[in-house]
Amino acid sequence: MLKQIAMHELFSEQRQHLEHFFNQLDLDLVEAVFQILRDCEGTIFFTGVGKSGFVAKKIVTTMISTGTKALFLSPTDAMHGDLGIVTDKDVVVMLSKSGESDELLSLVPYLRNKGAQLIAVVSKMTSRLVNACGFAVELPLAKELCPFGLAPTTSAVIQLLFGDVLAVALMQARNFSLEDYARNHPSGSIGKRITLTVGDLMLTDNDVPLCSPDDKLCDVLVEFSNKRCGCLLVVDGAHRLVGIFTDGDLRRALQNHGSNVLGVMMNELMSRAPKWITPERLAWDALEYMEADKNCLITVLPVLEETRRVVGLIKMHDILQSGL
Repeated sequence: MLKQIAMHELFSEQRQHLEHFFNQLDLDLVEAVFQILRDCEGTIFFTGVGKSGFVAKKIVTTMISTGTKALFLSPTDAMHGDLGIVTDKDVVVMLSKSGESDELLSLVPYLRNKGAQLIAVVSKMTSRLVNACGFAVELPLAKELCPFGLAPTTSAVIQLLFGDVLAVALMQARNFSLEDYARNHPSGSIGKRITLTVGDLMLTDNDVPLCSPDDKLCDVLVEFSNKRCGCLLVVDGAHRLVGIFTDGDLRRALQNHGSNVLGVMMNELMSRAPKWITPERLAWDALEYMEADKNCLITVLPVLEETRRVVGLIKMHDILQSGL
């Protein structure tokens, strides 16, 4: 008979293990590691065996994407030629729960000969790897979440936490900007979120539904219907926005004026001081702006120059269709 697993108990246990890690972590040692990595003039290498190797690869990819020069060094491949990439300007961070991985221990003397600075990141400070490296930091581990204490569960999590915090600290130390991030992530949803602008998606020119404040409703219904935007932007003679007329305004106009509504001018029917955005803003910002009030979602936003001159219209539908 299968044993009933209480998921909440496992999450609670893992939380306790992580609290132990945070409570016992020597932040002075972590700060010292950060200073070494920040001052590194060459490449920061991460290496590890098994699950620690997978964690090392993930840390490296995070560092690379956030502006830190980092590479994963396979312990096996290093012994078969990849050591040639390591120089005396580099730092090698060696991840190992036990600090007794033979593959890493075998690599140490050759890395020393290359002149690289070695940092052991372990959960056992009495290990051979700590004694072999010039510097070491302990990741306090109460126990693995694995009931047998064998599968790297909690130990892998705290290694990843350690690496991610270092990556963000280095990112901030280098003043890595959103523009830098965008250059490193030109594709996918991340790339779109930080590169796609309102100007890239907005309707322009004849696709924008426009009318003047003095127009009667009967004179602009064709424009309202044909442009299929669910609104009309009401502009003055200088093309500056003075109001907006939406589907909701049309319903309210019918309720308030009845059969006489067709003869009412737009300056009486429009909503004044509508929200708007500029074309250089990110499309993601426009989407957040539209969704800011969950009780009153905005589906269209006028796009204006700083002079309030209308240059376009952006629709929520088009932002969502873009893949953001």
